[in-house]
Amino acid sequence: MSKETVDARTLACPAPVMRAAEAMKRAGEVLVIVDNPAARDNVSQLAKNEGWSSSIETRDDGIYLTLKKSSQAQPAKKGESGSVVVLIASEFLGRGENVQLGSLLMQSFLHTLNGLSVEPETIIFINSGVKLVAVSSPVIEDLKLIQARGIEILACGTCLSHFNLLDKVAVGQVSNMMTIADTLLRTERVISL
Repeated sequence: MSKETVDARTLACPAPVMRAAEAMKRAGEVLVIVDNPAARDNVSQLAKNEGWSSSIETRDDGIYLTLKKSSQAQPAKKGESGSVVVLIASEFLGRGENVQLGSLLMQSFLHTLNGLSVEPETIIFINSGVKLVAVSSPVIEDLKLIQARGIEILACGTCLSHFNLLDKVAVGQVSNMMTIADTLLRTERVISL
């Protein structure tokens, strides 16, 4: 089995996960070195999505992830017939000038999702939409119920960092642009709010 090392320390998102993905195409075992928890989680999630095992060791000079392809590695299936992804790019719903109304509409939308029999496979939060997954969000309880139903919730790590919310995520998982783009392209339908 071929081995490869990827030193992704100091690289901005999504470079660590993209370099890891490229190395996984060439090797059966990949050692990825990162320098922050978000990169660690993104690379670990990539391995899981691809059906690879991963082990993590924290050292003084970085976080070392050993990714190993198993003989039965199968990528997680996404985008099966009827799959829907909801892309939320703002903390407000609609394009009107009334911020209070836009906030109320978004709260109502997310609350209503819990009562519907049809459900999305994934909800992706980007741009100011990531504010909705943070501890002070008025929709945290609704999002926790949505996640408990098995609906994947992804929040853009770059966006969370921009709004200084990376350590305030209360629901879902911090993601990266590679995973977000892959999820959007593999699904049958994307609903953008």
